[in-house]
Amino acid sequence: MVECVPNVSEGRDDLVIEQLAAALAAVPGVALLDRHRDADHHRCVFTMAGSAVAMAEAAFALAARAVECIDLRRHAGQHPRLGATDVVPFVPLRGATMADCVDLARRVGARLGRELRIPVFLYGEACARPFRTRLEQIRHGGGEALRQRMADDPAWAPDFGPARPHPTAGVTVVGARRPLLAYNVALRSEDVSVAKSIAGTIRAAHGGLPGVKAIGLELKSRGVVQVSMNLTDYRRTSLRAAFDAVTHEAARKGVAVVSSEVVGLIPHEAFAQAEGHDLRCDSLTRDCVVEHRLTQCGLA
Repeated sequence: MVECVPNVSEGRDDLVIEQLAAALAAVPGVALLDRHRDADHHRCVFTMAGSAVAMAEAAFALAARAVECIDLRRHAGQHPRLGATDVVPFVPLRGATMADCVDLARRVGARLGRELRIPVFLYGEACARPFRTRLEQIRHGGGEALRQRMADDPAWAPDFGPARPHPTAGVTVVGARRPLLAYNVALRSEDVSVAKSIAGTIRAAHGGLPGVKAIGLELKSRGVVQVSMNLTDYRRTSLRAAFDAVTHEAARKGVAVVSSEVVGLIPHEAFAQAEGHDLRCDSLTRDCVVEHRLTQCGLA
């Protein structure tokens, strides 16, 4: 069994999101476990599970529908993005290995490039080029900067597909990885520089918390700013540790924490780490636990 967590650049149009979800649900053997949309991010995160064959077909079906429904030339959102189907990670679950997911990522990436004419960059365990293994290395500078690198530097040719972004669907990044926690903390401030400063302090790359990637974003619809994080090793940095670190840094700046949220699903072990702690997180319930969702779908 494999988990796939595609992120698409649409978080506002109900009809488009329903069409994308329908494309996934139409594939035999796919269990659509969760979807998390955010209008400020202008992004929707789907979580699905099933056999490798089902995940490969569903990922392609989603990307094909996204090409029809999403035009990046008219897209504006807070979250960094490169493509209509922006990121497609495969995660090994029961009976699957990382090698299985690497093979899956490469096969799906090749098909996206060949049939949809979308440039595909491999990342994570599926990437064979160390200088672009991490997602942020590929995203560096945004879509226009990547376009220029693709045009000027042979080392930045995509792994699959044409050497220029798709005119409406951009670029897709496909990979294989371990489970991570997507976790956001909202601050009572409208000054995005506060969130960016805190993100820089706690980010692992700047000597902060182990396995933490973080950015600061403005959420205009809510009148707050947000520290948006990926915890790539929750055994080293838990939800509680990330929350406490943001709270501590925010207090130093005289800013209060409003709330936090889990995006998508998390392993039971990560959920258990957070039990008994007030993280001001309404989404931290059994429904956000991947094993619980699998049981509900009869896949556990």
